[in-house]
Amino acid sequence: MAFGITREEMKAWKASVLRGEIAFLTHYWLDDRFPGIRTVTKVGCSDLDKLALWCRENGLNPRYIHKRAEYPHFDLLGYKQAEILLKEKLYDQLERFNIQP
Repeated sequence: MAFGITREEMKAWKASVLRGEIAFLTHYWLDDRFPGIRTVTKVGCSDLDKLALWCRENGLNPRYIHKRAEYPHFDLLGYKQAEILLKEKLYDQLERFNIQP
């Protein structure tokens, strides 16, 4: 379940994804499969080849892309989430969600 973001933020992310841009959306998230993880960053792009290349360039396995019809995305968690947000200079998301690099 996603929380901690506005409807406008979600709409902006979806629009970027549909335009074929690499788009980032961080939100609070709880899933019993990942104890201790409280945030996720969704890296989305409707161009699957572009998203797969982005994954490989960042040491991530494109096999784990969620191939949703309109909003394909890769979920970043834990240390890799912090590493990528820092690399992408998304300092606002690091600070807002208190993600420690």
